[in-house]
Amino acid sequence: MLEIRVPGGPHLRLSHLVCDFNGTLAVDGVLIPGVRERFEILSKTLSIHVLTADTHGTAASALAGAPCGVRVLGPGPQDEAKLAYIQGLGAEACCAVGNGMNDRLMLAGAGFGIGVLEGEGAAFPALAAARVVARDIGSALDLLARPLRVTATLRLL
Repeated sequence: MLEIRVPGGPHLRLSHLVCDFNGTLAVDGVLIPGVRERFEILSKTLSIHVLTADTHGTAASALAGAPCGVRVLGPGPQDEAKLAYIQGLGAEACCAVGNGMNDRLMLAGAGFGIGVLEGEGAAFPALAAARVVARDIGSALDLLARPLRVTATLRLL
């Protein structure tokens, strides 16, 4: 578990990291350099889950051997499926990371939502639903590896 105390703000107790794949961990279906190494570090304190429509059909192979589970979502409202997934884990114990319109409910519903900007862009409603926005996935994952960055960003006092 990862605990982050924020003066005047939330006390985060996170057990799960739930990430979108395309546009968040990958661009055009290709895993972004540094993601696998950061997952190795974060997997010591968080259970890592990847949710994806798998637009390019590469998620399983790109993440083979990485310390995470990969779940390919079927047809239907993916925003609702992602929200239901984190609710099943206990949403308050989840950090969600995403960039797309279908990530907005997950980002808003998680105990801690991080919106990311990568090569595929980001949907404004997703960024508005997040508690923090990071310039890229490396910076987003580093927030969890260095939680004082979260404290500095969210502190009220």
